[in-house]
Amino acid sequence: MKIQGIAAASGISIAKIVKFEPVTILEQTEIGTTEQELAKLSLAIADSTIDLQQLEVQTAERLGVSEAEVFGAHLLVLQDPEYIGAIEALIQDGSGAAQAIEAVQNQFMTLFLALDDEYMKERAADVKDVSQRLMRKVTGTNESLSNYDEPTILVAHDLAPSDTAKLNAEFTRGFITEKGGKTSHSAIFARSLQIPAIVGATGILSEVQSGDIAIMNGETGEVFINPTAEQLKYYEALEQMQLEKRHSLQALLHEKTVTKDGHHVELAANIGSLNDAKKALQQGAEGVGLFRTEFLYLERDTSPTEQEQFEVYRDVLTVMGEHPVVVRTLDIGGDKAVPYLNMPKEDNPFLGLRAIRLCFANEELFRTQLRALVRASSYGNLKIMFPMISSISEIRQAKQWLAEEKEALIEQNIEVSDFEIGIMVEIPSAAILSPVFAEEVDFFSIGTNDLIQYTLAADRMNESISHLYEPFHPAIVSLVKLVIDSAHAQGKWVGMCGEMAGDSAAIPLLVALGLDEFSMSAPSILAARKQINSLSKEALQEKLHQTLQQSTAEGIRAIWHQKNLAT
Repeated sequence: MKIQGIAAASGISIAKIVKFEPVTILEQTEIGTTEQELAKLSLAIADSTIDLQQLEVQTAERLGVSEAEVFGAHLLVLQDPEYIGAIEALIQDGSGAAQAIEAVQNQFMTLFLALDDEYMKERAADVKDVSQRLMRKVTGTNESLSNYDEPTILVAHDLAPSDTAKLNAEFTRGFITEKGGKTSHSAIFARSLQIPAIVGATGILSEVQSGDIAIMNGETGEVFINPTAEQLKYYEALEQMQLEKRHSLQALLHEKTVTKDGHHVELAANIGSLNDAKKALQQGAEGVGLFRTEFLYLERDTSPTEQEQFEVYRDVLTVMGEHPVVVRTLDIGGDKAVPYLNMPKEDNPFLGLRAIRLCFANEELFRTQLRALVRASSYGNLKIMFPMISSISEIRQAKQWLAEEKEALIEQNIEVSDFEIGIMVEIPSAAILSPVFAEEVDFFSIGTNDLIQYTLAADRMNESISHLYEPFHPAIVSLVKLVIDSAHAQGKWVGMCGEMAGDSAAIPLLVALGLDEFSMSAPSILAARKQINSLSKEALQEKLHQTLQQSTAEGIRAIWHQKNLAT
């Protein structure tokens, strides 16, 4: 039997299925007194708080700070007086703790999912994850996803971030869910763990049993249940080739990234912490193309001090040595809220007071970060990048404040070094004005995640319009080309830190366009290096010429499809 899903993390796996289903409380036969049920809830909250704090730390160490961020959001749910208060009120009315948690879970999820706001819809998933944790605590069904002792493919309706983060990477060969999209937390975790994942496999739970043998193809989204001998033989060979390919990539660990005709590009990593930087070097990174500093501001009650920030920037620069480190200044807002900043509720937060706009509205907060960065500049190869720039006046204002802080530090006899200044090109106006911006800055980094959604008016987190979020859209290709050409005309370099930079389908096109730096998740670097080393930039120019004549994404994708790609 074949089931079709959506490929979310590449790879081939063959293993026994284990079904994982959420806790559902249909009835609770033994309900104690109100005091006993409230005590159960209180203990469950305390235990869950400890669990989530530990999970946040462990996930940051294992997968990276950005992947661990979700557990900070879960801790906020546990501290939400409306959520906890609603559960307590139902218990006071005679419900058991588990019944009350499930009822409030359903109530909050219904409320959030009905809102026309993707950020709030994501909060529904957070509420469900926290509620499931509490329900397991009060019912004693603390199910674990890390205790499997044989190769396993996990099948679930959906996997919460806390479920995915606890997967035993030694025995979990992949997972398949009925829900989810390529940008869901579970899919991101799978790519970090380097295990295959298939999402959107509607109805698979009713079609399979634990113990069934499954083949999952993370490249195509195909799942074969209890396959034939011929299918097993074919996919076992593919699985072996996959393992050999992964092993062979280690030979490229310390190599440069150079095309066959001698064109050098830089492969950098997107990071959020010192630990991420160390892992990036271990996985072949030639630098840091995006240091997300917002993680220094999240999951705390006050903003980080200048000294706290300086120490982090210094340590990352020191670890990276001569390798470049592009530090993005505070990019808060949109889907990342910070309670202590008292940010206003906005109908369209992705188009609101975020990133550089928020920094301009909080001058001392911004200047504190700029001082910390300038103080750290003498410890490595620092490049400072401002996000969400849409006009020339914004970059000039940011540069002026940066220059003022640098001058003040010099007057205090604090050692500083030269550093480059750049902007993220993620708003169409910045891309269109790139010939002018190129005279103001030292480099560009194209943030394709936002550039695509703003240019095409397609929310990248909205599954119902995911087909509209298209990196190969002619408008996107034209804007990327304009940015690269504009920078090169002024002798400046261009990087890319959006997901498109690590997309194997897009890499040849970006090489042909002349992109200088590709920044991606660290586990993707060696595969990208092997791919780029096999290309000839000169040989790709005819493909590029054909691309620029196309009027559809389908036409462009056909040109760069691997079977049609002559190197």
